[in-house]
Amino acid sequence: MAAVERILLALQNEGAGGESFLGSIRIAVLPIVKVFTMCALGLLMASKYVDILHASGRKLLNGLVFTLLLPCLIFSQLGQAVTLQKMLDWWFIPMNVVLGSAAGSLIGFIVATIIRPPYPFFKFTIVQIGIGNIGNVPLVLLAALCRDPSNPFGDSEKCSKDGTAYISFGQWVGAIILYTYVFNMLAPPPEGTFDIDNESLPLKSTSMGDTTPEQLPLLVREEGVSTTSQNTSKKWEIKALLAYVYEKLKLKQILQPPIIASILAMVLGAVPFFKQLIFTPDAPLFFFTDSCMILGEAMIPCILLALGGNLIDGPGSSKLGFRTTAAIIFARLLLVPPVGIGIVILADKLGFLPPDDKMFRFVLFLQHSMPTSILAGAVANLRGCGKDAAAVLFWVHIFAIISMAGWIILFLYILF
Repeated sequence: MAAVERILLALQNEGAGGESFLGSIRIAVLPIVKVFTMCALGLLMASKYVDILHASGRKLLNGLVFTLLLPCLIFSQLGQAVTLQKMLDWWFIPMNVVLGSAAGSLIGFIVATIIRPPYPFFKFTIVQIGIGNIGNVPLVLLAALCRDPSNPFGDSEKCSKDGTAYISFGQWVGAIILYTYVFNMLAPPPEGTFDIDNESLPLKSTSMGDTTPEQLPLLVREEGVSTTSQNTSKKWEIKALLAYVYEKLKLKQILQPPIIASILAMVLGAVPFFKQLIFTPDAPLFFFTDSCMILGEAMIPCILLALGGNLIDGPGSSKLGFRTTAAIIFARLLLVPPVGIGIVILADKLGFLPPDDKMFRFVLFLQHSMPTSILAGAVANLRGCGKDAAAVLFWVHIFAIISMAGWIILFLYILF
């Protein structure tokens, strides 16, 4: 009875921040509805009925967003918000990404052990459950939430700037996780391909796969220079070591445009001289920041149209089966977020979070409640299981419309 009375009182009375319980539901659901509407329009543009957003056009739009629009948004928003002291205060954001990926992967391992996905998708299942979208979707949700004048975080401009800065600050560690951990987890099986039913593939594909750069024994070349001088040998050892580290860390894949923009924004924004030169409204080079802000505003609609268009190819012929797909959706959207909530609340109790910063905590909560990472799907495509990843992304994002609305309501209830 006490629980029922509490719910009734919440429905009748005004909650903290002047928002009623029904008002909180509206604030939580409206951003999801906006996202769904724009994705639906992208899906319509890519459908056979309109057929404007072709596969090649979606690829170009994705490339434009990833190479220009998203970096511009990150550079302008993060650069204006960040300072050296804030970077020290925000240390838990990248740590939250690491903890979330570790906890999600552990849940994924347990789920995969129970349901036994078809071979060779055991590690694939772990990745699809463990790695969430910490960049694109949270940015879109925050933009839609902050646009509402009645949002519980106050001023719309400050809400958008702070939220974008927090999310951008965690993207660099997310990229490292994607192009190291995820890249290695999605390595093809010994048969050399995920399409193991196709007997027409030559068995030698395994040996060909063994000659990829990350598997080359770089030290073999050292034997050829053993007869040279000792100094030359040492120089070659250093070069070989650096090349080995470069390949193992996948630096070329890690240093993607959004990550470069994040690093530049943090470096330039943390130095007072450069901040006064580039990011303040009366700065001599503020025209560059302002141009990036204008371009960054186009990121949200473009990425949602592209995402909606990409979903048209989603639920094709996947070898995962209904049970594995359903388990991935259930674990990613319903099992991972409660663990993430526990991580954030524990960190708050231990004093790891900036005091009285509700947006900071909201972003940390969001990082644990997002659907599977779209970039993880791109890595899966590189590793030869793109169709199966596309099917998972399609269904996870469809059901995430419901789950994200519910989790956002809970987050707002916890914070306010």
